[in-house]
Amino acid sequence: MKIKQAHRSRTSSILFMVVLVTTLVGVTVCNRLPESHSLYVSNYMVTLLGKYLTYAILAVSVDLVWGYLGILSLGHAAFFALGGYAMGMHLMRQIGDRGVYGNPDLPDFMVFLNWSELPWYWIGFDNFAFTALMILLVPGLLAFVFGWFAFRSRVNGVYLSIITQALTYALMLAFFRNEMGLGGNNGLTDFRELLGFDLRSDDVRLGLFLASGIALLVVYGLCDMILRSRLGKVAIAIRDAEDRTRFLGYRVERVKLALFTLSAMIAGLAGALYVPQIGIINPGEFSPLNSIEVVVWVAIGGRGTLYGAVLGALGINYAKTWFTGAYPEAWLFALGLLFVLVTLALPKGVAGLFRRTSSGANKS
Repeated sequence: MKIKQAHRSRTSSILFMVVLVTTLVGVTVCNRLPESHSLYVSNYMVTLLGKYLTYAILAVSVDLVWGYLGILSLGHAAFFALGGYAMGMHLMRQIGDRGVYGNPDLPDFMVFLNWSELPWYWIGFDNFAFTALMILLVPGLLAFVFGWFAFRSRVNGVYLSIITQALTYALMLAFFRNEMGLGGNNGLTDFRELLGFDLRSDDVRLGLFLASGIALLVVYGLCDMILRSRLGKVAIAIRDAEDRTRFLGYRVERVKLALFTLSAMIAGLAGALYVPQIGIINPGEFSPLNSIEVVVWVAIGGRGTLYGAVLGALGINYAKTWFTGAYPEAWLFALGLLFVLVTLALPKGVAGLFRRTSSGANKS
């Protein structure tokens, strides 16, 4: 039975990767078609799909700790936003003297607020390699420190969820302050270029879409590889019977800390890819509601499957785009109703329905 389940899971992962690669190639080809062609994909849609892919990466990071480790984190929006701010700081440094005030060293909002010099924590963000390191290191370090104290104290369940939400809310309030030197309420925006390429260019937008898709492939493959390893098997054992796993001699706290830190770094990567495509990062991205929404994506898609998290993120955000355009007042009601219906009718999410269908087909 376990061999069949493992084979089915492996097949699902391969199928998902094939579909994703095919989609990336298909969108790229269709974007290059004439606008009059029936299969043409607009530049607006390319940007929208790129944003969806960053959300999918974020959903995978949540599923890694919730679906396979049993940690319901309501704070992953914080890691997502920290990665986004790291990228935003780099993009602001690239503006240079092309800003409104023409200051080559200070971003416009600092000039407006009469800052005399660049804060020390902005130093180095003019270098992309340093920025890439910070995108992973800052959320990873926060998760490591938080997890070190929380897991050593054996904080579990709803208490851990509340603490992660409180952490996110505290960061949101801090980033709203102008004294932080990160744009305050308005955040960071007016980005011009990335690695010398104009962010307003259609080719660059397509490149960012492809980069997001490739990042999703890499993240998915990495998580899938980890979950098939001994570490992944121990993580599942912790999820199902933590006390028994600890009694058998496994260092439960270390496993939790390792995967929680990795999950935060993946969320930071998602935020970094999100910012240049959207063109802004502000404290609203820290909102605890964003973390809760990600959990809803994973639950609807099917936690503990990885591809279910991706399906949930893509499907729910497409529905959100449509609803907020056609019936903006009804979106939250529709999302709540969908969550209740899926919880009652499909407790294992959409991925569980696929599994049930494939199992029935194999039996017949």
